[in-house]
Amino acid sequence: MKKSPIETVLGILVILVAVFFVHFAANKIDARPQRGYELTAEFSRSGGLESGNDIRISGIKVGSVTGLDLTDDYTAKVTLNIRNGVRLPVDTAAAVTTDGLMGGTFVQLTPGKSASYLKDGDRIQKTKDFRSLEDVISEVIFLATGKED
Repeated sequence: MKKSPIETVLGILVILVAVFFVHFAANKIDARPQRGYELTAEFSRSGGLESGNDIRISGIKVGSVTGLDLTDDYTAKVTLNIRNGVRLPVDTAAAVTTDGLMGGTFVQLTPGKSASYLKDGDRIQKTKDFRSLEDVISEVIFLATGKED
């Protein structure tokens, strides 16, 4: 079987395009290991949060969820890796939220006004549990109809 030079050139071109797409995808998803400090937060409802989900402040990614564990009192203990250079006040609040109806789950941080900052291994004290779409709709219905739980 004889191969023409065009087939060889096209094969090389396909391999180069594949390498380019892999490089682009790795940069886009930020697949590099995170360097930062770890914090923990406990939530009664984690709403499908998983390792690798974003941690955001004002919509900007500042870290990733690195672990989830169940505590003795059946709450979700979430381990957060915050990138170096992002200093969070002690009174920072954490909430599990979603990116709209079809979006993924992430941890939203709202920095407080304290003069002291969280350190590696500290726990975020102020947390807000995940509220599903069903929770919000039922609350609106109860408000509109005037019924109590």
